[in-house]
Amino acid sequence: MAATALSLPAAAQTAAPQSTETTIYHRAPDAIAQILEAPQTPIVAVSPDHRMLAILGRESLPSIAAVSRPILRLGGYRIDPATNGQAEMRVQWLNALTLQDIDSGQQVTVALPADARFTQPSWSPDGQRLAMLVQLPTELQLWTATVDGRAAPVLGGVNAAFSGPAYEWLPDSSGLVVRTVDAQRGPAPVASDTPAGPVVQESNGRKAAARTYQDLLAGPHDEALFDHYFSGSLTRVAADGSGATAILPAGLWRRFSISPDGRYLLTERLKRPFSYLLPAPSFPTEIAVAAIDGTAVRTLVDRPLADNLPIAFDAVVTGPRDVEWRADAPATLLWAEAQDGGDPNVEVPFHDSLFVQAAPFTAAPAKLADLERRYAATFWGTGDFAMVVDREWNTRTEHRYAVAPDRPGEAAPLLTRNFQEQYNDPGFPLTEGNAAGKPVMRFTASGDAVFVAGEGATKAGAFPFLGTMPVAGGEQTRLWTAEAPFYEEVVALLDDTGGRVLTRRESAEQAPNYMVRQVGGGDARAVTDFADPAPVFAGVTRQTITYNRADGLPLSGTLYLPAGYDAQRDGPLPTLLWAYPAEFTDPAVAGQTVDTGNRFTRPRGISHLFMLTQGYAVLDDPAMPIIGVDGAEANDTYVEQLRADAEAAVEAVVAMGVGDRGRMAVGGHSYGAFMTANLLAHTDLFRAGIARSGAYNRTLTPFGFQAEQRSYWEATDIYTQMSPFTYADRIKEPILLIHGGADDNSGTFPVQSERMYAALKGNGATVRYVVLPNEGHGYRAMESTGETLWQMTDWLDRYVKPAAPGSK
Repeated sequence: MAATALSLPAAAQTAAPQSTETTIYHRAPDAIAQILEAPQTPIVAVSPDHRMLAILGRESLPSIAAVSRPILRLGGYRIDPATNGQAEMRVQWLNALTLQDIDSGQQVTVALPADARFTQPSWSPDGQRLAMLVQLPTELQLWTATVDGRAAPVLGGVNAAFSGPAYEWLPDSSGLVVRTVDAQRGPAPVASDTPAGPVVQESNGRKAAARTYQDLLAGPHDEALFDHYFSGSLTRVAADGSGATAILPAGLWRRFSISPDGRYLLTERLKRPFSYLLPAPSFPTEIAVAAIDGTAVRTLVDRPLADNLPIAFDAVVTGPRDVEWRADAPATLLWAEAQDGGDPNVEVPFHDSLFVQAAPFTAAPAKLADLERRYAATFWGTGDFAMVVDREWNTRTEHRYAVAPDRPGEAAPLLTRNFQEQYNDPGFPLTEGNAAGKPVMRFTASGDAVFVAGEGATKAGAFPFLGTMPVAGGEQTRLWTAEAPFYEEVVALLDDTGGRVLTRRESAEQAPNYMVRQVGGGDARAVTDFADPAPVFAGVTRQTITYNRADGLPLSGTLYLPAGYDAQRDGPLPTLLWAYPAEFTDPAVAGQTVDTGNRFTRPRGISHLFMLTQGYAVLDDPAMPIIGVDGAEANDTYVEQLRADAEAAVEAVVAMGVGDRGRMAVGGHSYGAFMTANLLAHTDLFRAGIARSGAYNRTLTPFGFQAEQRSYWEATDIYTQMSPFTYADRIKEPILLIHGGADDNSGTFPVQSERMYAALKGNGATVRYVVLPNEGHGYRAMESTGETLWQMTDWLDRYVKPAAPGSK
């Protein structure tokens, strides 16, 4: 770090007592702006045959003009009506495509239209083509690129309004099924200037609690727009673009999936009546199977509006749900059904059961397994072995079972664990697409074990591993473990024995790149050569620090110090603590520490780590555990535990001699902003705070928030005590509030910051409230990102960096 980055400003600026203004966007300080404006590191996708890498160039931050394109907010979605795709803020656009042979390193650049941007890349099951959605001014087109670098459009008018894939490859790679815009839909509905009448909602006494949601339908015109933009046909088309045929007519096809044998189509279709209180996934839903030509075969469920679910996190709808194809069989369905009426608080021996049914779907479904808790996932393998996972939120418990899909009913426990635990994590089975493109586990040559990969977290650091897990249960065998100074994770097996693997390797000094490694030994061979995207950070120092809370609970955080910093020469620094609280049920798990010294860290977007370029020390993610033990609710002692967590963190950096007790700041995003306001209200540890996109008044989220499952009326005192809005008169330190003007996150409506600002202003606080036009919960535009980082820098320079009064 240059010495000037550590120097104090000549004089702290004086803020106006009260003001409201609209300004031009500020550019972030040069050291930050140069990183923001640099090209992003590409991402890769491995072909199913493990021969090719698709190297995908990522678009830099979009302009505010792009983010401000007209959008529609309907049913919990945000869409671009011009293209019938997701709104700009919801898409990470790609802008370049290179195909590389893994063995030879030979590359071919795929020629795409000038300034093309695309999304949803997907390899064909045979690995010979890569499909993608290309954005044009007035539509999304499906394109494919062959491995020799030729690219061409396949089909226009793709409807990608629903989140998730808008197309799927046929198992034989001959073509695709695509959701397309209804060709007969006509112009979009136009709202009348004269209301047709009032909007009336009514409840007949039945409990129908709902958490707060954004972007809901608000009236008949919104309903008409939802029908117009989200309705589409399911169309089959050959990989070369020929023979496009509609196989299912226009409907609200939220999801669809092709059976592994290519004969059937599983669909999820939304229906009326719509809701003004719930997002689209809760609308009445029909889940059905059709033949691949569209002929109706079987309706699994036709359920009504899901407006009567308990607010508990593990609450689910009744009847078949989470329907999917068995990946290793030609055409067999699996689904879960609640055995507790959808209420996890009902005492029953089993909360879920799994059922399977094979084509032609005329025989009665067979019960695959009864599960102690709520169904989470299935890892498919063979008729003799698949792995089923269930989870319980209240205890953070995960069970894994071995099942034999060809012999339904035979389920054997494999393990039980706390899914928040970092140490002793067994990892998960490695899955790869089979011949039909469906994910299945990779078995050893003997067939008696599956390959597994995991994080390998220990107190000394995270060292990913490759191992095998016996299908009959028992101890795993480790085949390979990453070694210091590297963090190296397995991406794919390159042969049937697990002896040759593709990994992604990084270290504190080396940018992530892909390697081919022989598991038995020998040097790894680099496949890619991605450069350091922000070399100015190469001199930043980082260490994991450990310390104890007053009650003895071990805590940790990652301490970053500016490049060029010398403790003896420069002394204690102004320090920013940036955190996010987390709830636990087990103190032993909450206190686990994993050293991150072998990870490559470079900030992007609105990262608080950019403050390192401005002369600040940053304590990143200091543990802020809120623990409920022996069935107690963690939030019953939220303020007390939060205060103890923060006190321990501050004492740790001060004791090291790098943090200046009189120049401490605290900040956070979302729930971290909520934390920030609480710490300013309930402690005197910090000189200023930065709170981005937060919620401050929990009475505005009365049916639960974050990890709180109780309603306001069940825990009135807790909602009140946890709300920093209640204690706005106690916040005496300067606080910067930033919020996206179009925040799309459940529970963090912009009115939260608006009302908090009014409360602080009314009580004489020093506060600035910045609204970023057209931005969601996270900020996407280059201008908004620069503005955010300028505001953060300016706030800290005003109120934290100057020497504390009375200091020497």
